[in-house]
Amino acid sequence: MTGFISKCALGSALLTLATLAAGATTASAADKISIMVGGYEKQIYLPAKLAEALGYFKDEGLDVELLNEPAGVDAENEMLAGAVQGVVGFYDHCIDLQAKGKFVESVVQFSQAPGEVELVSSKHPEIKSPADFKGMSLGVTGLGSSTNFLTEYLAVKNGLKLGEFTSVPVGAGNTFIAAMQQDKIQAGMTTEPTITRLLKTGEAAVLIDMRTMEGTKAALGGTYPAASLYMQTEWVDAHKDTVQKLANAFVKTLKFINTHSGAEIAEKMPKDYYVGDQEGYVKALDAGKAMFTADGVMPQGGPETVLTVLSAFKKELQGKQIDLSKTYTTEFVKNVK
Repeated sequence: MTGFISKCALGSALLTLATLAAGATTASAADKISIMVGGYEKQIYLPAKLAEALGYFKDEGLDVELLNEPAGVDAENEMLAGAVQGVVGFYDHCIDLQAKGKFVESVVQFSQAPGEVELVSSKHPEIKSPADFKGMSLGVTGLGSSTNFLTEYLAVKNGLKLGEFTSVPVGAGNTFIAAMQQDKIQAGMTTEPTITRLLKTGEAAVLIDMRTMEGTKAALGGTYPAASLYMQTEWVDAHKDTVQKLANAFVKTLKFINTHSGAEIAEKMPKDYYVGDQEGYVKALDAGKAMFTADGVMPQGGPETVLTVLSAFKKELQGKQIDLSKTYTTEFVKNVK
């Protein structure tokens, strides 16, 4: 009888342990998040890989998987298909998608300037402004991407019609550089560290610089919120605790960026991001890190600028009522302790 009782007690204990283990697995699975980044080696999306390197996701009890997708538009499609829960990409997709009946919101706003530069190939000194884009092939990361949006805006703003130039999807980094070297593109929009690499070799020159607030205001007419963590509104509403933990990790990361030098930040990043030029990477970071917000809050007037820019060339937005308050939320970043 005693043996039977001990076996029962043991069985009960094992059952309890199994139940606890199952509960732990469920809790852990609930906090497993997949985020697709529109090219995580790009400095504009620095907070994603930096938050991981600093251990801030783990500090929040999150198991975050960062997936790389060179073009933001493809990352957006993966999220809409439910393959990932969030995207680190440009805020402008939140406005563009609302026009298509899909509700997506920026939950942490990383930057207040695009961090993009329109580069002109040194083989084409005749291109002196976007008005000279007529008949040219212009490099963008992907069709329907934010670089594509901004390129079309700059051309239309300077008197061209869509169709008078060609947007060519060339990605960033080596693929962008090769396209310019081979004259497949005569100009193109890209970010750091690709900008520094082409300027250093003298193969390109800066036409329009949107790495700073001043340059952005001159080119786009105001503050332009760009890099962000955006998610489907429905998912956010159903997973507020998880979204709060993500906001905690990212706001902490933004504070780190704002209180450390380019060299200190670069130390935390994978060495292959330097592309063989650590000095150039650090210099670009020091020059451009002011584009990042200090608190993840959407800059005032920013959504209006983005809507104005997109409405200049996107027929889907013209004459359409867009509720900007549904394209971002400050609920989570303002709750960060």
